[in-house]
Amino acid sequence: MLLIKILLGLAGLGVVVFVHELGHFLAARLVGIDVEAFSIGWGKPILKKKIGAVEYRLGMFPIGGYCKMRGENEFQEAYENRANSVPQAEGTFYGVSPLRRIVVAFAGPAFNLLFAVLVLSIIWGIGFEINTLENRIVLVSDINPGEKYPADKGGLKTGDKIVDIAGTFVTNYHDIQELIAINPEKDLPLQVQRDGEVLDLMVRPDLDKSSGAGKIGVYFWAEPVISAVTEGSPADIAGLRSGDRITRINGEDFSYTVALFRILRSQPPVLSVDFERGGRPMQTEVILSYTDTGVADLGISYEHIQFHTPRLSPMGALFKGGQEAWKTFVLSLKSLALLFRGIDLTQAVSGPVRITYMLGDAAAEGFGQSFGAGISSMANFLTLISVALCIMNLLPLPVLDGGLIVLFIVEIIKRKPLHPRYINVFQTVGVVLIFGLMLFAVFGDILFLTRR
Repeated sequence: MLLIKILLGLAGLGVVVFVHELGHFLAARLVGIDVEAFSIGWGKPILKKKIGAVEYRLGMFPIGGYCKMRGENEFQEAYENRANSVPQAEGTFYGVSPLRRIVVAFAGPAFNLLFAVLVLSIIWGIGFEINTLENRIVLVSDINPGEKYPADKGGLKTGDKIVDIAGTFVTNYHDIQELIAINPEKDLPLQVQRDGEVLDLMVRPDLDKSSGAGKIGVYFWAEPVISAVTEGSPADIAGLRSGDRITRINGEDFSYTVALFRILRSQPPVLSVDFERGGRPMQTEVILSYTDTGVADLGISYEHIQFHTPRLSPMGALFKGGQEAWKTFVLSLKSLALLFRGIDLTQAVSGPVRITYMLGDAAAEGFGQSFGAGISSMANFLTLISVALCIMNLLPLPVLDGGLIVLFIVEIIKRKPLHPRYINVFQTVGVVLIFGLMLFAVFGDILFLTRR
């Protein structure tokens, strides 16, 4: 399974990088810059083929890629030769106007954003499904007593149904997660159904410093009806089956599934389980074993709600795809701003290893439900990565596309080519910054993998 996740992740990441470099490639050809090589992956080419003037390569390390344009590094040679300007031969990177170079630098991130729009448009055009739960909640404080959370302070109670958050209608738990996550430290008016009444409450999500997302301290409410039992698991050995409804565990009423966390806290070796099968009350005992970290797996999964989106017309899907891509773009910018608000950077900043793992994990989990769910999960994650790559490359940092755009704008303002010394210093600083960031990200990836 791990190998499948890695392969799926590498394939997905390769697609996003291919799209980015394709943008640079097509723009360079369009403005008259010769392209010498186009590669997916870094390192020594394991496959290569020359078509026309371009050599197409597949690198040894299938993460990243590049589009090598003729003369793009001639500033280094000019600096070493103490020349006052970079050579501007026809067909080279510095042989075209700075405005054309801006077009080439901007094209990579722009293609990533267009790719996100295209993928989301296709997904909304064919429709997709989300496995989620109802919009009913359980307070974390009822499972882990002692600490008060925003949900407690806002007056929420276990069993409440959240039907509206800040004017947005809520139909399932996925809606709650999304709306809370994107609004940390903001006052959110809620409409809640409780005992036949509709209550107006206010909650202010905390900022989760490990992820940058908002949290209010609630779990999902899931009815304790078994949907599947893993073969050979403790539940299977005890005789529990799909369709059974668990009513009590160790003498405690079992109204919702997360109550099991509270029951397992003391690590009981045996669970006395009361359940109903076809309306008939039954009882069994489940013998447990625990890992070194105190985790026990009964081998049970519970019923979910399948939320289906409607199929949209081509124009409707394109509009919705653009709308969702723009929303992802704005949310990614907000997430970037949260880096300066004290969040745990080792968890919030992901390197290529973690991105590959998470992409493969999302796809594998989706394919485990159905082929359509797998495609949908992978497409949504690809969209997120593609938009993030667009934003990161547009940052005005040396080496990145945004840094090059800044250089070329300065050149336009000055109305003369920049001195090779300035370009060299600017790019050298960028290499140091990016290398440091990569080391930090890889360190975070190692910590991430050790927790798996």
